[in-house]
Amino acid sequence: MPNREDALVLLDTWVESPGLKKHMLAVEAAVRHYARLRGADEDTWGLAGLLHDLDWELHPDEHPEPAVAELERRGYPEAVRRAILAHRSDYTGVEPETELDRVLVACDELSGLVVACCLVRPNGIDDLRPKSVAKKLKDKAFAAGVSREEVARGVELLGLARAEHIQNVIDGIRTSAAELGLRAKDRR
Repeated sequence: MPNREDALVLLDTWVESPGLKKHMLAVEAAVRHYARLRGADEDTWGLAGLLHDLDWELHPDEHPEPAVAELERRGYPEAVRRAILAHRSDYTGVEPETELDRVLVACDELSGLVVACCLVRPNGIDDLRPKSVAKKLKDKAFAAGVSREEVARGVELLGLARAEHIQNVIDGIRTSAAELGLRAKDRR
């Protein structure tokens, strides 16, 4: 099975935008956190989070099918490919059925909102709380590209309280905060 280092090389080959790379790394961190919480295979789950938007720049109209075809060719696990297809069920018709599928859907848009919140706070992620994220969630002008409907759908798919899910995503992203430049000390 390809590992994280292989995935990072693939990501650097397919993705140019630093912002998109940061998003993919943030989703990876959140999904890995859920894997730890649920006793799942952290490496497999992490690959799904890391590679979920691999073809967004190169093939936006067909996303995520070209990436999934490439991942299959390279020997990535079916669970990773399926979760990536399920995170775009509106396009692929693959509904999120497995736990990994649901977690990826739930972490994708919310990770974008959490990162955006960190970038406007003086202390970054250091003291970020679910209440602050929930407040920004209500402000449709803030991080306007984040689908509020997908955030709500993700919470529903996981069956958790919204605040608990937000905290889980924050906790996951905190593990990669230095790499993502989300700590106050890293932005000075």
